[in-house]
Amino acid sequence: MDFWESDDLAAHRDAARAWADANVRPEWAAEQVRTGCHQTPELHARLAGDGILGAGWPPEYGGTDVDLDFARAVFDELARRGVEADGWSTTSMVAHTILQVATEEQKHAYIPAVLRGEMLIALGYSEPDSGSDVAAAKTTAVRVPSDGTGAPPGGTGAGGTGASGTGASGDWVINGQKMFTSTAQLASHVFVLARTNPDVPKHKGLTLFLVPTASEGYACQPIYTLGGQVTNATFYAGVRVPDRARIGGVDEGWSVMKVALVYERGFGSSTSLEQTLARDLAAWARAARRPNGTAVFDDPLTAERIGRIAPHLFGVAPPQCESGQCEGARRIGHGREQRTRIGMRRRAEQGVAARHRGDALSPAAFLRFDGPGIAHANPCRQRGRRGAAVEQGLERCFVSGAAGHGVRRVFRPHHRLRRGLL
Repeated sequence: MDFWESDDLAAHRDAARAWADANVRPEWAAEQVRTGCHQTPELHARLAGDGILGAGWPPEYGGTDVDLDFARAVFDELARRGVEADGWSTTSMVAHTILQVATEEQKHAYIPAVLRGEMLIALGYSEPDSGSDVAAAKTTAVRVPSDGTGAPPGGTGAGGTGASGTGASGDWVINGQKMFTSTAQLASHVFVLARTNPDVPKHKGLTLFLVPTASEGYACQPIYTLGGQVTNATFYAGVRVPDRARIGGVDEGWSVMKVALVYERGFGSSTSLEQTLARDLAAWARAARRPNGTAVFDDPLTAERIGRIAPHLFGVAPPQCESGQCEGARRIGHGREQRTRIGMRRRAEQGVAARHRGDALSPAAFLRFDGPGIAHANPCRQRGRRGAAVEQGLERCFVSGAAGHGVRRVFRPHHRLRRGLL
């Protein structure tokens, strides 16, 4: 049964596939899995060069005339081929935030550079002692007199020497550490949440800065996760940035982060992976065989679980999105009402998707890698560097065990920011 009422990107699917055929190398998906970095610089440059990153953006900030639906179809096609664009997802989120809250000078300095593919922005929210509770951030930013250059030592590009101004409002010196700064190893900037006022309630003393990764005093160290993805710890030791690197008002970082959260799921994220979850699981379950020769799909529990996923992901829109009210989610939002509506829809979609991913991947469900089940080697165990058997994370188990049967990677790390904000 097909639960889709219509495909609003149908007119662009063929063109998107043709673009991907011409521009996407087959080995990129495997390379992302091997390296744990879900961003491919060469692909990013091609997306920017063909104007796809600029689709739907205002022309005065570097937007292109590429059809936004074609751009969405391209990112869907990339996801179907297993090629991620995590760095673009975070960059797009920050760029949309700049469009909403920044000054005109900042918009003209940052957004065109983003759309040209020259800026890649990682998120610097979580800290070693404050993961979900991001408002408890200990990283500090202290205002100091300008050094006269208007740019941090070593800073280049937008946010460095590229924007106009003299730093007359003073500079900021940032000290602290951030954890889980994914894609920071490739990023040109980190969107850093820092405490600028320790004398007020924790939610009220925060400010956000775009920190160039070329700044003196910045360092990045990889963190290798059990799931195979590489994230990072980033360090800020006396990193100096001009006041124009501040996004939003001083001590208003919490409100700025809430704007950013609305755009957490741009069209650069793996939406199509969620949409095809039940379809791919069903195809895999029909092909995979148990030791007794029966298909995994022959198990009534397996069929029931897949059947329960399908209508929720494909056919049920949250009530606030009925009658086309969420059409604005396809466009760049303007105004508080539309931003709220987009955020409500995305949180509803993510809640449903996350619940069913957990359902499908539950060790008690049909993906039983820890006991009798699929008739191939247990992919959840491999040899560590010193020869000891180590357990892989659930995501890697699913990827390595099911990818060969045509099932795509179906879930991504959840932003713990959402829990703190709610």
